[in-house]
Amino acid sequence: MAPNLLVPALFSPLLALAVWRRVRRQFGRQPVRRGPMTARVVVLALLAGLVALAGWHDPPLLEGLAGGLVGGVALGLLGLRLTCFERGAEGRDLYLPNPWIGATVAALLVGRLAWRLLVLLPQAGGAGPMAAPGAPLGNSPLTLLVVGLMLGYYISYYAGLLVHHRRFTQAG
Repeated sequence: MAPNLLVPALFSPLLALAVWRRVRRQFGRQPVRRGPMTARVVVLALLAGLVALAGWHDPPLLEGLAGGLVGGVALGLLGLRLTCFERGAEGRDLYLPNPWIGATVAALLVGRLAWRLLVLLPQAGGAGPMAAPGAPLGNSPLTLLVVGLMLGYYISYYAGLLVHHRRFTQAG
């Protein structure tokens, strides 16, 4: 195996596991866990800042990321409107997310990353008709649009869940 294909080959199963866990969490009642949700918001916001900083030199990349973040925030707010809060039989606070929005965002990200890998793998093994010379995986405004969509969605959704949960506990 070529050395430049070693890292994608090692991280592909980890990425698949992470996506599977994320999509699985979109179905059914979920417990509200304030600590992990707050940590996710902070980590994802830092990641969005780092991606923006990395694309600072190329305005089309920043435009793609910004467009994705705006679209993701809009989807996150829509997802919050479609989320139901309830108290479980054992007294735990639960929320029921809309399964289709989160699963669609995850599928878009996986599909876009798979397409970029299919475009770049022929280049790694030699010349290919679809390979763009010198194009790294994230060096595409469309890829950063999809990444921004995912980041914006999960940041706004989890932050909104924390706010709505506080209101739910104060009202209940």
